[in-house]
Amino acid sequence: MIEKISVKTEQRNQLVDISSAIKNVVTEKGIQSGVVHVFCPHTTAAVTINENCDPSVKDDIVSTLNDLIPAGGNYRHSEGNADAHVKASIVGSSRTIIIEDSQILCGSWQGIFLCEFDGPRRREIWLKLIED
Repeated sequence: MIEKISVKTEQRNQLVDISSAIKNVVTEKGIQSGVVHVFCPHTTAAVTINENCDPSVKDDIVSTLNDLIPAGGNYRHSEGNADAHVKASIVGSSRTIIIEDSQILCGSWQGIFLCEFDGPRRREIWLKLIED
């Protein structure tokens, strides 16, 4: 089964914690054991797993990506968002998370994030739930 969650971003570059939304879908669907494949169907956004306790980690990730891949770089893509495409390609469009005892298994400090690189926008995240 495929479920979709909607995420509204507020900034051009931002990480949005989507862990709770994914947990809610797993709970609603009654999945006891399996995996959830988290996919971002956008070419200027991505999905990652990283620390979600200290908000400065998200800021550091965004800041470092902006330093490495600046918006005003010498790109051939003429729509003004070439940096967003490069960032999304590097971070990646999907992650797979284990479900056990109706819980998504992340490390104690981990969260699942939509990475927005061309916002603000409304984004979709697709979840493929696979039950054991």
